[in-house]
Amino acid sequence: MKPDIHPAYHKITAVCACGNEFEFGSVQNEMRVEICSACHPFYTGKQKLVDTAGRIEKFKKKYAGYQENKKK
Repeated sequence: MKPDIHPAYHKITAVCACGNEFEFGSVQNEMRVEICSACHPFYTGKQKLVDTAGRIEKFKKKYAGYQENKKK
């Protein structure tokens, strides 16, 4: 590798909007994130499935008789 062309690698502490801090290495001096694994709905189990515009009902209505028609 060529000398003096690579950025400096630092140990930094990233701070989430929820206040959670975690340490890792980066070429940046500091990092702030909006969401982390401590507050993300998928990882916390607080995820809500929102049915916008009745997509699930529309799908069920469209394919309601599919299995019965397939058996005939």
